Amino acid sequence: MKINILSLLFIAISISLQSQTNRYTISFENAVHHEAEITASFPQLDQGVLSVRMGRSSPGRYALHEFAKNVYNFKATDSQGKPLGIHRPNPYQWDISGHDGEVKISYTLFANRGDGTYAQIDETHAHLNIPATFMYVTHLEDRKIEVDFRVREDLNWKVATQMPKLMGNTYTAPNLQYFMDSPTEISNYGLRQFTVDNNGQQQNIQFVLHHNGTEAELDTYFEQVKKVVLAEKEVFGELPNYDYGTYTFLACYIPNASGDGMEHRNSTILTDREGLAEGGMKNNIGTVAHEFFHGWNVERIRPQALEPFNFAEANMSGELWFAEGFTSYYTNFILCRAGIITPKEYVEGLTGTFNYVWNSPARQFFNPIEMSYQAPFVDASTSVDPVNRDNTFISYYSYGSVLGLALDLSLRQNKLNLDDYMKLVWQTYGKKEIPYTLSDLRKTLVQYAGKEFGNRFFDQYIHNSEMPNYEELFNSVGVVLKRATDKPYFGASVNINQFGVGIVQRNTTIGSPAYTAGLDNGDVITAINNIPLTTNQSFGELIAQFKVGESVQVAYTRFGIPKSTTVVLSADPTYTIELMEENGGKVSKQLLKNRKDWLKVE
Repeated sequence: MKINILSLLFIAISISLQSQTNRYTISFENAVHHEAEITASFPQLDQGVLSVRMGRSSPGRYALHEFAKNVYNFKATDSQGKPLGIHRPNPYQWDISGHDGEVKISYTLFANRGDGTYAQIDETHAHLNIPATFMYVTHLEDRKIEVDFRVREDLNWKVATQMPKLMGNTYTAPNLQYFMDSPTEISNYGLRQFTVDNNGQQQNIQFVLHHNGTEAELDTYFEQVKKVVLAEKEVFGELPNYDYGTYTFLACYIPNASGDGMEHRNSTILTDREGLAEGGMKNNIGTVAHEFFHGWNVERIRPQALEPFNFAEANMSGELWFAEGFTSYYTNFILCRAGIITPKEYVEGLTGTFNYVWNSPARQFFNPIEMSYQAPFVDASTSVDPVNRDNTFISYYSYGSVLGLALDLSLRQNKLNLDDYMKLVWQTYGKKEIPYTLSDLRKTLVQYAGKEFGNRFFDQYIHNSEMPNYEELFNSVGVVLKRATDKPYFGASVNINQFGVGIVQRNTTIGSPAYTAGLDNGDVITAINNIPLTTNQSFGELIAQFKVGESVQVAYTRFGIPKSTTVVLSADPTYTIELMEENGGKVSKQLLKNRKDWLKVE
């Protein structure tokens, strides 16, 4: 019999590659108590110590979360089952010595938070964020990975993930980065899907929903999802080419979940306590729009600072005002374009975010880049010491959103628009998967809108903290920005409790009447102008009885010591945003046309 040397070589290479695959199993026998049992094998190792780690951060999150705190019952053996030496050099690492070229580990994981960062295991589902679930070995990051999900068949569980299926309930990832970026929902979920033509290629869009509602509710909701997908495709002119031809929404709208949304390369996690019949039909679709937009902006149009993602450290980027903020601008914008909310609802919905950014004293401390740098301290991070973020921080989501709005309306005054700028960034960087820098965003805006326009936008609003002329910009599309200057403003959030005293709820705003008068978080207000506060009284309604510029005497206690001060009420700094016709004005045909071109609605 003839031996084909090339065939033997191919078989040998295949066997070698297969033996260099890291394999995991996970089972859920004790799901009722939120536990999973996990094993992993790492074959063909060099001699020496093998360092196995639990992640400290997760794709799409920028703060540290220390997932090792939920791991226990850790064991390690060699290929023959011999127990190996284990040393813990730090809280998130296990150093294993004495192996024979292969290490097998096992451990128990406790998991009971269903959101985009953590994992949750109970008898309703196994909701797995991979860095919160599986240990890894840093220097083996290029190896292929296989994971066998041993589902609870008695609970009718099935697996949904962006990882391709190998066989049965075994799924695979080409490397560690893809594996860690592949959240997995295991439950008795419902599934809807449709295909989208994308430059001649068919892309499959799947919507997985674990909920307690009806099939009819899922059908209705999925129609909204389809509208969102198509409206966002129109912004960029095409969908991304998903790695395995499919994008999967992994939604859990159940009472035991926590509200969240988290983007991934070919999927997203969507969680909320509200079911579709309990408000979720309306309230959850915005998260769908936000996270799907990330399939372009942050997953592929990606800041260089986030490449490669570091699972062992906090991940910081100065471009989150663009990655998260511009995505936030498009969130409700897309819902309006898709006909899910009305132009009136969209425009009036801008009010809260606008006032938050416009009236924040934080702009004197940080520009949008530096606000983005704060992400490791605010992005679902926790701390026990009080901070002054009420005065020093503006969310990069909100800051970037109002700047995206300003950029869009400014471009439209020059017969340009933000959609086409985003398309250019996509074609230049995202589609080619070239990570961008801050200077790349500036350079692309200069290329699109001209040197003077592009440099002015970045110099004034990104590198500095100036605010655009929103009144003029809104007027250009028949929208009115108006401030109620006759309404008095105290400058502190005060809640009157059942004992008839007003508690200052948070740090008073720098420059506000309460701040200037020396009131601070935790102060207990007992009387205004010598009249004691009473229960069932609204502090806001009490202050509304006075006039702008009027002085009020405030009696309060701090640490039990009686004090008093004088607060000079200023004019309420907040604005309303309304369609011009809703405010009693007449809208010209040109302004109506501008608005329709902007919102893409009739």
